[in-house]
Amino acid sequence: MTYFPTYWPHLLKFSVSKSRRLKKHTESIYHLSDGGSGCVNIRVFRAAVLCLVLLCVLLLTATKPFRDELLTKITNLTEERDELIIKNKNLLNNFYYMSNETKNWTESRQDCLKKGADLIIINNSTEHDFVKNNTVNREFWIGVTDIDVEDRWKWVDGSNLTSGGGIKEPGGGTTENCAVTYLKDHPNLLGWHDVKCNDAYQGICEKSILPLLQP
Repeated sequence: MTYFPTYWPHLLKFSVSKSRRLKKHTESIYHLSDGGSGCVNIRVFRAAVLCLVLLCVLLLTATKPFRDELLTKITNLTEERDELIIKNKNLLNNFYYMSNETKNWTESRQDCLKKGADLIIINNSTEHDFVKNNTVNREFWIGVTDIDVEDRWKWVDGSNLTSGGGIKEPGGGTTENCAVTYLKDHPNLLGWHDVKCNDAYQGICEKSILPLLQP
């Protein structure tokens, strides 16, 4: 029979009690450490979100002037496009043919009519500039004449010549009743020029495409 000192039960009880307290203390430290880590993670996440929001605000603020400038340019380009469409509406609605042969005014018109067209009628400044830019230093018949009534110029469709270039050269009386875009003999003269209808020049034919677009 083994003999244990009388104080051993008390020592054993003390050791068990101390061990339990140490375990609880360790668990408390573990939970505290775990909870602190969670709080730190939340704070880091919130800081990251805040930085992201601030970055977005800064980017929006920085790009606003460029965006406004871009919108202004787009608006201006749209307005210019619409203006060009209006100005060039007549050009877009017509075919133009510039002959290579030189003939008198009547023969040139007949050639245009055979093509389903007629000598060009210049309706506005845009079409006038178009003709001017495409006939530089070259003479072309246009569809205007005062052969019926002297000094009363009419287009081939019967409408009166009112503006859009005009016959700038001094009238040649009853001998010059047709008009061309340019005169090599008088390069400094502006506008259209009245010449003899029997002279030989190239011609510009014009044909509307609107009938072709109709169903």
